[in-house]
Amino acid sequence: MKNSSIEHAQRIAQHSMGVAGSYSDEGFNPTEYLTAWNFNNLPPEERAKFYKETPLGNSSLLREYWIFAEDKDIEIAPGVMFPAWTYNGQVPAPTIRATEGDKIRIHFTNRGGKPHTMHFHGFHPANMDGSLTEDFVYPGQSFTYEFDADPYGIHLFHCHSMPLKQHIAKGLYGAYIVDPKNDTRPHADRELVMVMNGFDTDLDGENDVYAVNTQAFYYAMNPIKVEKNELVRIYLVNILEFDLMNSLHIHATFFDEYSTGTKMEPNAYTDIVSFVQGERSILDVRFRYPGTYMFHAHQTEFSELGWMGFFEVEE
Repeated sequence: MKNSSIEHAQRIAQHSMGVAGSYSDEGFNPTEYLTAWNFNNLPPEERAKFYKETPLGNSSLLREYWIFAEDKDIEIAPGVMFPAWTYNGQVPAPTIRATEGDKIRIHFTNRGGKPHTMHFHGFHPANMDGSLTEDFVYPGQSFTYEFDADPYGIHLFHCHSMPLKQHIAKGLYGAYIVDPKNDTRPHADRELVMVMNGFDTDLDGENDVYAVNTQAFYYAMNPIKVEKNELVRIYLVNILEFDLMNSLHIHATFFDEYSTGTKMEPNAYTDIVSFVQGERSILDVRFRYPGTYMFHAHQTEFSELGWMGFFEVEE
């Protein structure tokens, strides 16, 4: 498909949801987000404000993060702003990535207007769970979370304050990757983080905009560039509120699915996955032929309201 055809398809899709135009160049960049973890997208001096590594005696690392909750308007479709609750000013939050056995220490500060927490899917002590009322971090307060990175796989974190559905729907979530110490999977040539989400713009308990990595149709306007036959590893998380299911379908290829990423062998070879909220998988995909290939939710409503994009496969 030529670029003009891509643009035409995107304009038709945008028109169906009543928006047109392009995204602002300022703020969150979904292309950058795909390959950003541990604040590696920031210049060294800026990165040091949010992330620090300290070697430990057992060949692992202490990984420290400085995370804050903040109320912020974000752009979810061209010219369409949403009053979000964010971690570090973005939705999804910055991706946290560690190796199995590392120690994670998160210095969390609540700069928002409601009580917030950080709840991680993985092993941790009860006082690090961030889910009970006594765990709530109130506006202006801080709390330090500390736990070991375990088990390996693709996980997530989110606010667990009440009402929970509101705190997730407003944007307080992110991806949490734990790499295995002894990785026997094929080597990935390219790694991408994708968080499937949606937004209720009129507060009626139903989503009006759907996306992967927040901005509707972004990857239709800005296709993800990959190379023919390279192994592309996708860390896919579903955090969609209000809808029972979400899905991903990639055209013209199949992929190995590692459900939750907690095993070295794939559990499926398919071209579509369907998730409930909080479900996630690692997907290893190769494209045999050059060209432009669509990926999208296989709920048509979601696709027409923003959850679709393209891979641009180059020789």
